[in-house]
Amino acid sequence: MKVSIITITYNSAATLAATLASVIRQDYAEIEHILVDGNSTDGSQQILSAYAAQRSHVHYISEQDNGIYDAINKGIRRATGDIIGILNSDDVLASPEVISHIVHAFQSAQSPDVVYGDLVYCNGEKVIRRWKSNAFNPKSLKYGWMPPHPTLYCLRKVYEEQGLYDDRFRISADYDFMLRVFKQNYRVTYLPEVLVRMSIGGASNRNLHALLRKSYEDMQAMRKNHVGAGALTVAAKILRKCKQFLRK
Repeated sequence: MKVSIITITYNSAATLAATLASVIRQDYAEIEHILVDGNSTDGSQQILSAYAAQRSHVHYISEQDNGIYDAINKGIRRATGDIIGILNSDDVLASPEVISHIVHAFQSAQSPDVVYGDLVYCNGEKVIRRWKSNAFNPKSLKYGWMPPHPTLYCLRKVYEEQGLYDDRFRISADYDFMLRVFKQNYRVTYLPEVLVRMSIGGASNRNLHALLRKSYEDMQAMRKNHVGAGALTVAAKILRKCKQFLRK
């Protein structure tokens, strides 16, 4: 099975090399890496151009976009893999076996449409927060459950059936997409291992304003998808995040 990994970038020169290296070191061969840059001005374009020139199955574009999810959608439209996943430009695949483990899960007897796993937030090498997903239960959506988006890998048909990311959401389009997916009857497999090491300071948690915007957009996504109980579900999501700081 061919895997398409989409990495979007904008002025990510400080972290981009580590992200790309984590893809290079994967022990699975059939990887297509799609790089979507938003006209960076910090040297990212030079890093990406050199990477694309040296490796096959790398597709690189750099042009103005309308935000994170518009860029992701551009990548998905160009993806030719059987499986599609997103790797942020300041995150890394946690081990060289991550993609092979994901593919093995898709090829298992369960034959899932969606695979996800665990994630850790890091400050350099230090782990700050551990996001352990646990197995999916449809009822858990009401109580604020969601898997970490950077660990989500879907068969192409999921995007064909559910559509792309709704870029009217500036922060919560990933949550909206996952609600669309998990409220359907797709076969889902949870991999109980850390798939991604994520740098702290993402778009949804970099400051108080972002956290408030995230909560507001989450409620909009719930209403759109007829899932959850509004503010109560948002509160449950926040409580789940607080518990992640306590995990060892």
